[in-house]
Amino acid sequence: MIKNFDELFDQLRSKPKKRLVAAWAIDDHTISAVALAIKAGIVDGTLVGDEDKIKEVCEKENIDPSVFTIVDNKNELKSIAQAVDMVNAGEADILMKGLCSTDKYMRGILNKEKGLLPPKAVLSHVCLVQNPNYHKLLAISDIAVIPAPDLKQKQAMINYVVNTAKAIGVEKPKVALITATEQMLPGMPACVEAAMLSKMCDRGQITGCYVDGPLALDVALSAEAVQIKKLTSNVAGDADCLVFPCIEAANVFYKTNTQLTPGVRMAAIVAGAKAPCVLSSRADSIDTKLNSIALAAITAK
Repeated sequence: MIKNFDELFDQLRSKPKKRLVAAWAIDDHTISAVALAIKAGIVDGTLVGDEDKIKEVCEKENIDPSVFTIVDNKNELKSIAQAVDMVNAGEADILMKGLCSTDKYMRGILNKEKGLLPPKAVLSHVCLVQNPNYHKLLAISDIAVIPAPDLKQKQAMINYVVNTAKAIGVEKPKVALITATEQMLPGMPACVEAAMLSKMCDRGQITGCYVDGPLALDVALSAEAVQIKKLTSNVAGDADCLVFPCIEAANVFYKTNTQLTPGVRMAAIVAGAKAPCVLSSRADSIDTKLNSIALAAITAK
């Protein structure tokens, strides 16, 4: 099982390189991250965007532009569409967001005629978190795409975090459905849906993993908390995956990690499309963007 991002990169170096295309890739963080991924030997990279701006950034950052394939496109929306077209044409295995805004990037993915959304698919945001205070990587969902997931969407979110955990070598991932309490309180809709999803797993409607909920965050992650609260669970205290009840809870968890935990490392993609789509904030660090490329590469077909 891969327990940190360094091990993830080592694993990827032993596999055939994936092909990445970055949309509106005119910013230093995107260009630097793709250059580092190419140097690490995990992808071949194509940058779609204003070639003059790309070369200006390369000169400023002391990056050799010849390591990329550069597709000159001086329009932000058209560059997104062109990058999506390349994925649809089989010319790339991974899509990456450059300096474009998330809403424009997602519109390109969701375009009914030329986008990357399979029929009846559910898109969800999956993050991989390496926190120095936890003993392994955590796959979490959904901090950025689904505001208030219903039962069907939560089932899809479970499948995506399970697929992510399996891609890093977890044979049968343990999924914790996070709520405010581990008690089954009928007045809390999140608790009711967590209990339903747990029973669906027990009955074989969700397969390939263990699912338990409702679980408060402390018992999901702390074996000591499980012992103190005398909780019996095959997930609690050792979760591989966290599925949150709403975007606010997941987003606060993610940003608490980034802002208050020195040494934390992150990666983020959109799952459910025809190819993994790297979706990190324009303000995210080069390291987060590089890790996100690695996460996309390990999950790409």
